[in-house]
Parts: sequence; structure tokens; C-alpha cells
Amino acid sequence: MKRLFDITFSLIALLIFGLPIIIISLIIVFKERHSIIFKQERIGLKGKPFMIMKFQTMIDEVPTKTGKVLRKTGLDEIPQFFNVLKGEMSIIGPRALTNHDIKRLKWDGTYYSIRWSVKPGISGFAQIYGGQNKKTSWFWDKKYTEDSNLLTDLGIIIVSFSMNLFGKTRIRNVIWSNKNLK
Repeated sequence: MKRLFDITFSLIALLIFGLPIIIISLIIVFKERHSIIFKQERIGLKGKPFMIMKFQTMIDEVPTKTGKVLRKTGLDEIPQFFNVLKGEMSIIGPRALTNHDIKRLKWDGTYYSIRWSVKPGISGFAQIYGGQNKKTSWFWDKKYTEDSNLLTDLGIIIVSFSMNLFGKTRIRNVIWSNKNLK
């Protein structure tokens, strides 16, 4: 069921984002004059490596002008829908990490193996809640692997899409505002 959802949603997303993909690609090629797609090895389901695709947003580790906008809105991740269609990723799941990240976080032990029992996702709890430190990210990744379902995935998609439209910071401020936590 999840795989069918991933394929269907990816095809719809690529249709919706078709024009932005073309515009972003043209801006990158003609204005910034570098490659459109950035590929990097990440670790997926059952620890299997794959090449993740994103729009190229940095040159020599410095964000480009277009890259800053793409990263702020999350639009740099649109090419990952092709990773989903290939079966390497899911729409929702834990963030896809590099081997370097796994070793740096010390998540290569048996205790953390549950994280690789599901496909990594374009978005997920850790991505929307801004879990950028080791303990917070692990908490959200573990929660997703233990409690994931289609309704949870739909909620994460709605929040993620809102971040694309209005910016990650603005949506995180709404999520974490005191009035919403009472």
C-alpha cells in the first residue's frame, strides 16, 4: 500500500512541480552556470547505499543565490521524487544519511538498526520538527519507524508542503508557538 502511495504521489508531485523544475533548471544552467543535479551516496533500506538527487545549491560549500532560496523552501529536494519512483526512497521516512553522518553520530551500532528497517524519506518527523541534533533526530526517526501509518504520512505531507509554500522557519514557528502547545 505504501509503495503504491509513494509512486502515485511522486507522479502527481512531478506533474505539479513540472514547470518549477524547468524554471529552476534553466536558472541554474543559464544564470549560475553549474550542474543542475547534485548526487551523493546515502544509506537506505537495510543499509543499502544509493545516490540521492537534489538540485545543486552550493558551489565549493557556499550556497548560491538560487540555492539559498531552494534550501529555505525545501524545493532543492524535488529531484528526490525520482529516487522514490526508483524505489530507493519513500515520500515519508527518516532522513537519508551519508556513511560519514552515521559514523559521526555513532549510529552504526545494533541499537540504531531499526532506523534502516524503513526506506528513508523526502520528508519526515525529524525534517519538519527541525531535529538537527543527535538525540532529537533519533527520537523522531525512532518514533516514525515504530508508529508510521498512512494518516501520519498524510499529516507530514501537509506540513512539508506548507513549508515549501511559506518557508520552513515560518511553519516551524507556527508548530512550536506556545498557543499551539497548550
